[in-house]
Amino acid sequence: MVGASKPASNALFLEDLQVGQRFSSGFHTIDEAQIKAFAAQFDPQPFHLDGEAAKATLFSGLAASGWHTAAITMKLLVESGLPLRGGIIGAGGEISWPKPTRPGDVLAVFSEIEEVTLRSRPDRGMIRVRSETRNQHSEIVQILVAKLVVPRRSDTTLARASSTSSDAVVHAAQG
Repeated sequence: MVGASKPASNALFLEDLQVGQRFSSGFHTIDEAQIKAFAAQFDPQPFHLDGEAAKATLFSGLAASGWHTAAITMKLLVESGLPLRGGIIGAGGEISWPKPTRPGDVLAVFSEIEEVTLRSRPDRGMIRVRSETRNQHSEIVQILVAKLVVPRRSDTTLARASSTSSDAVVHAAQG
């Protein structure tokens, strides 16, 4: 696992990304205890907390909260799925859960870059990424289409900025 203070050597900048590029994550197995613990703290509804009560609901059995699936998705993306320089910084998106996540599901995330956009700021751009979280049967349990802020390579930008800053400091000192 990559520590927060030390970026991965394979972390990607905006210039490394292109439409159609794909990434996949490692795996996470979710069990009943995880589902109930998350639900007890963040989404205490009967179909997330009680297998018997859940049988009489739309889910016909215990199901993980969609927000739990989203949290697992984020963990998988950060640890192994989308190696972006500076981390995964969201700027909005859409999320859906076409099928419930169940105890025993083994989840993995499959992402594809749909759009790369340069911004007026020289240090960053935006990408739109579609990420599908799938279970061990390749069934999609979550779709996330997110806009992400991605840093650009800054060799020339930093050189220009530092010479401009140095000039400003020199002028201020001489003024």
